[in-house]
Amino acid sequence: MYRTNTCGELRISNVGTSVTLAGWVQRVRKMGGMTFIDLRDRYGITQIVFNNEVDAALCDMANSLGREFVITVTGEVAERSNKNKNIPTGDIEIIATALSVLNKSDIPPFTIEDNTDGGDELRMQYRYLDLRRATVRKNLELRHKIGFELRRFLNENNFLEIETPILIKSTPEGARDFVVPSRMNPGEFYALPQSPQLFKQLLMVSGFDRYFQIAKCFRDEDLRADRQPEFTQIDCEMSFVEQEDILQLFEAMMKHIFKYVKNIDFTEQFPRMTWADAMKFYGSDKPDIRFDMKFVEIKDLTAGKNFSVFDDADYVGAICAKGCANYTRKQIDVLTEFVKRPQVGAKGLVWLKIEDDGAIKSSVGKFFSEDELKVWADRCNAVAGDLILILAGETMKTRKALCELRLEMGERLGFRNPSVYAPLWVIDFPLFEWDDETQRFYAMHHPFTSPNPDDIKYLETDPGRVRATAYDMVVNGVELGGGSIRIHNSELQDLMFKLLGFTKEKAQEQFGFLMNAFKYGAPPHGGLAFGFDRVVSILAELDSIRDVIAFPKNNSGRDVMNEAPAPIDDSQLEELCLKVELPLSK
Repeated sequence: MYRTNTCGELRISNVGTSVTLAGWVQRVRKMGGMTFIDLRDRYGITQIVFNNEVDAALCDMANSLGREFVITVTGEVAERSNKNKNIPTGDIEIIATALSVLNKSDIPPFTIEDNTDGGDELRMQYRYLDLRRATVRKNLELRHKIGFELRRFLNENNFLEIETPILIKSTPEGARDFVVPSRMNPGEFYALPQSPQLFKQLLMVSGFDRYFQIAKCFRDEDLRADRQPEFTQIDCEMSFVEQEDILQLFEAMMKHIFKYVKNIDFTEQFPRMTWADAMKFYGSDKPDIRFDMKFVEIKDLTAGKNFSVFDDADYVGAICAKGCANYTRKQIDVLTEFVKRPQVGAKGLVWLKIEDDGAIKSSVGKFFSEDELKVWADRCNAVAGDLILILAGETMKTRKALCELRLEMGERLGFRNPSVYAPLWVIDFPLFEWDDETQRFYAMHHPFTSPNPDDIKYLETDPGRVRATAYDMVVNGVELGGGSIRIHNSELQDLMFKLLGFTKEKAQEQFGFLMNAFKYGAPPHGGLAFGFDRVVSILAELDSIRDVIAFPKNNSGRDVMNEAPAPIDDSQLEELCLKVELPLSK
């Protein structure tokens, strides 16, 4: 056999045992007549010792090994004289009696160690080598562990795991679909699912009252740290439930996972915040509540002083950074440049300091008296030693910019510790969102989200006022998952399509199979989907989902390892009745 034990298994209790290990050479160290090899496999690292005085030929063979050679070694477990407390096998070593090279290796393009010298693109190009690093491997082991535990929890709560199709019909509402041409049906296309939404609703109509799936989903959209073109959802749906039933069950699931993975007990109910309050106090529908620093509106205190920045603004908002009055002018200038970045979008920054002696200094001191500035400070609950930062402009854009500034200050002040978790539910989302460019309403979630029963009366007269029976779970400023109670009534679904600009013919063309199913006794139902990659990444304390995915894409949606996407042969295009016309270069 190639091995009797793994490289992470042996302990002091195994001393005197003859073993055979197999793995990759992590490093070779020569010290006098001794050669030491760190042998690595998925389970850990074990030190192998070769003694030139005992077996010179074997020691010479060990000296010829390079990094990442694949070898098998036989020897006796011995107690180490210089123990290594940093690894679980650090109390022992193997005194080698036999060595076999199973495969040689070229010199790796980067070091296969936790603190590697490889950049992101290089590591993605050689992802199969990057996956050998313990830090990346542990992320995938965590993913496996969480996936198994989620399945166990859902199974114990009577959920059935049911697969849904990958090749479906395109229903372009939301992100762009990835499309797949059909050879057997020339000129026609499948789409890859953005989610199993329609099928899980059909499963509810079919009587499977508790469904789940750890499902692959696909969206052709611009990428960022928490997005990939293909991603994984923990997709769930339930029949004969109301919003409260869903919140209670899936809050219990996440509490269970936090306990299982992190040994964190959340004994209290997760806080709940309306979408309106989230936007008002945090400028985001996924607020990070690990720290306070809520927005304070001061527009009414700033008007009429001939300061056009405030007078011309729809909104003037402030945050209070406790204990930051000692910020230098240079530090405030850095913050000013931060808010002017295109991705933040503010035109400038106004500040106000309360000195230790209570004196107030401000960048707008020539426009406002100290008494007026003190009123601002009082509204912000600021005291001596505090710094108030103020932005002004159009309401939604300014709130977004103030949100970014708040998060930046939280980062600078050490309030965004990834080991600290602050979950909450955001509820009462708007059912629709207005798009100025197209001059129409769009579904904020999807067309099957049920309106709040209290707001149905406003659907046709004031649709912007209607709240959805929708909810998101947010942890540390990351939306981990969301869902809604679904429309199960055909007439209400027809009205939703009408309000979203679908003709009867278009609605029938795109969603006819679901609408027809509703005619045969659809139960009340609802559900939610968690981003599995996001759940794993936040429990791994990572900023990006990329390192919890075995073979991710880069920020351009490319797999630089296998060079996808790539052109296909003309013969394949001809078989699919397709012709490629590239856009003219600008």
